[in-house]
Amino acid sequence: MLDNLLKPEHLLLILAIALLIFGPSKLPGLGKGLGEAFRGFKEGIKGSGGSESEKQENAAKSEATTAQTK
Repeated sequence: MLDNLLKPEHLLLILAIALLIFGPSKLPGLGKGLGEAFRGFKEGIKGSGGSESEKQENAAKSEATTAQTK
């Protein structure tokens, strides 16, 4: 049942629906935010969050990209 879940046709349909809901201007920012969230989750699981200064840099970058997308 789940073996044919992610066919290219299904992915295109999902992308088309997301484009209709969010619009072409918000979609890149949404993808970038989702990628950063996955990266942060992965680092949190590994336990290698880096030094405190690296964490502050990443937080500043995240805030800057969030401000740009608004």
